[in-house]
Amino acid sequence: MIFSARAEYGVRLMVELGRAKPGHPVSLKAIADAERLPLSYLEHVVARLKRAGLVRSVRGAYGGYTLARPAEAITMDEVVAALEGAIAPMECFVSVRPDRVACSHEADRGRTCATKLLWTRVQGGITRALQQTTLAELVAFAEHGPRTDGAHAGEAAKQSSTEAPVVA
Repeated sequence: MIFSARAEYGVRLMVELGRAKPGHPVSLKAIADAERLPLSYLEHVVARLKRAGLVRSVRGAYGGYTLARPAEAITMDEVVAALEGAIAPMECFVSVRPDRVACSHEADRGRTCATKLLWTRVQGGITRALQQTTLAELVAFAEHGPRTDGAHAGEAAKQSSTEAPVVA
């Protein structure tokens, strides 16, 4: 499955907002420059994120955008859903409910689509990966890079110095 540039740019925008000091709005121009992204496109992306309640705008000379919630409370499934809609690995999948996807070929010849099991598992795997990834993890990864002990970068913030490392 290939996500659109809108999803990529939106996640990068969210990471930049997550890197900012809390209470300090970041301008879209600063994000566009830092990430080398087109400003006009970011304006459309941030509008979707704002409608989804993931970012807030601040007006004024020192205005810009901030996260609507702490980075730890924002999961990537929320971000991707705001930007892409429902995740469907094949065009033959149609949305039934926001949390379910069903194959449109089910009515064909009165039998179940032969590939539905595979594509349902693919959809579920992608959804779980997005649900289990927080913005805070991506921010930590962006700032510190991959962990050499095999753990995810975001897990470092969750561990105290006395705990054993978490291995992925």
